[in-house]
Amino acid sequence: MNNENADVTTEKPKRIHDEAPSDLFANFMKSGWTPSNLGDLPPLEVVTYAFTRRQVLSEAFRGIRLVLPAGGYKVRANDTDYNYRPHSAYVYYSGVQGADATAEAVLVLEPSGDSHITYLYMNPRSTRDTDAFYRDAKYGELWVGRRFTLDEAKARYQIETRHLSELAGLLSDNKETLTLRSVDQLVDKSVKTHAREEEFATFVSEQRLCKDEYEIAELQAAVDASGLGFNDVVAAIPAAVETPRGERVLDAAFYGRARILGNDLGYNTIVGAGSHACVLHWIRNDGDVHRGELVLVDAGVEMQSFYTADITRTLPVDGKFSPAQRALYLLVYESQLAGFAAIKPGVLFSEINKACQEVLAKGLADMGVLTVSAEESLKPEVGLHRRWTLHGVSHHLGLDVHDCAQARKEMYLDSPLREGMVLTVEPGLYIQPDDELFAPEYRGIGIRIEDDVVVTADGCRNLSEDIPRHPDDIEKWMKRILGR
Repeated sequence: MNNENADVTTEKPKRIHDEAPSDLFANFMKSGWTPSNLGDLPPLEVVTYAFTRRQVLSEAFRGIRLVLPAGGYKVRANDTDYNYRPHSAYVYYSGVQGADATAEAVLVLEPSGDSHITYLYMNPRSTRDTDAFYRDAKYGELWVGRRFTLDEAKARYQIETRHLSELAGLLSDNKETLTLRSVDQLVDKSVKTHAREEEFATFVSEQRLCKDEYEIAELQAAVDASGLGFNDVVAAIPAAVETPRGERVLDAAFYGRARILGNDLGYNTIVGAGSHACVLHWIRNDGDVHRGELVLVDAGVEMQSFYTADITRTLPVDGKFSPAQRALYLLVYESQLAGFAAIKPGVLFSEINKACQEVLAKGLADMGVLTVSAEESLKPEVGLHRRWTLHGVSHHLGLDVHDCAQARKEMYLDSPLREGMVLTVEPGLYIQPDDELFAPEYRGIGIRIEDDVVVTADGCRNLSEDIPRHPDDIEKWMKRILGR
C-alpha cells in the first residue's frame, strides 16, 4: 500500500487533502504532462443487449424516473476497502465491465414521453488541469489509476454521461422516482419512498431469469476459465498434502486462475478435505489434506463482465477412489444425471430437485440406512433421507452466483422452466464422521457434483461438460495432470 506519510498528502487516503497546496506547487503539478487521449473507443459488445434490457424496464415503469446505483466501496477494516464490485442490477442495465466500473456511479432512466432517456452519472477522470489527480486519494489518478472521461465512457457504453456532482440537483426536484434501496446511502436519502419500490426490485431481478446470447456466452467463458482453475487445483494437490493447512494451497491455486483470466472469484471458494466436505459452507479452508481422503472444491471464476461460474468437483487425493468413496460418488453422479434429464421447457423448477432426491433416497434405502422405504421418505412430511442431503440441488446463475434472488416464489421455485434459463445442478451426500448409521468406511465422506446448464428448446446443455465428472474420467484426468 502507498505510504500515507508521503510528501504530497498526510491525510488518510480516502478524501482530498484539507490543506490546499501552494500556488507554486499546484502550477508545477499541472505542467509538463503528455496529453492523454484514448481516442475513438469502440462500443462494448454488450451495449446493444443493455439497451434492449433498458427498453423492457422502461416499458414496465412509464413516466417514473428509475435510479440504479452502482454502490460504493465496502470497508474491510478501518480505512481499507474490499476490491470494488458494482451492484448486479446496475451492471445488467449499463453494461459496465471490470476495472471500468467506478464506485458510486448511478444509472438514471429519465422519463421522456412514453419512454426514457438514459444517463450515466459518474466520477470521471481527474485530468491534469485539476489538482484532484494527485490530491484525491479516493479517485485521483496518481492514487488509484486512470478512469474514463465522460466522453470516453459515453463512447464505450453508448450512454449519455454526466458528472456525479450533478446528481443531487436532479434528485432534488421531487419528481416521481424509483430506486433500489440499501445500495447507495446518498441516493436513499435523496429519493422519497415509493409505493412500487418492492415491485421495482422484484422486476429487475426477474428480468434476469432468462439469459440473452451475450450472457450465455459470458457464462460459458466463466465455466471454461473455471475448468482451467480446476486443472490448477489438481496440479496443486501434491503440494497441498505436504503443506500444513493444505486446503489453502488448493484455494490459492484456483484464486490465481480467477485473477488471471477473470475479474475475481464469483464467491468464496469452498475447499473441504476429508470430513470438512460435510460442512456445506466450509469457507475457512484451513484444514490439512491427507492421502486416502476426498477433497471437495466448490469454486467459480467471475469474468470482467461480472458473470460467474459455480462448479463443484470432489476429487480423491491419491488420484483413485476407494470402494466406499466410489459407491457414494456414483450414487450422487446418478442423481445428477436424473436432474439433467428432468430439465426442459415447461417443467417446474422444483422437479429438478425431486428427480435428484428420488435417486438419492432409493440409493440410501438400498444401503440399509433408512428406517423407512424410499417412497415413504420422499413424502414431504417424512424426508428422512435429507439427513444426508440437506440442500436443494439447483439455483439460477448469472451476475450473482445465486442469481435473481428477489424473484417471487411463483417465478422461481414454482415456475415452469423456460429456454435461456441458466441453472446449477448440484446433488450431494454428506456422511458426518460421527454418524453411526453408516459403516465406518463411509463416515466422514462428503460428495457434491455441481454443473452449470442452460435450458434449451428440448432439454438442457451442460456448459461445464468438459470438466470430468464420472469417477473413471476423474481418475484419468488426475493421472494425466499428476503423472501418476
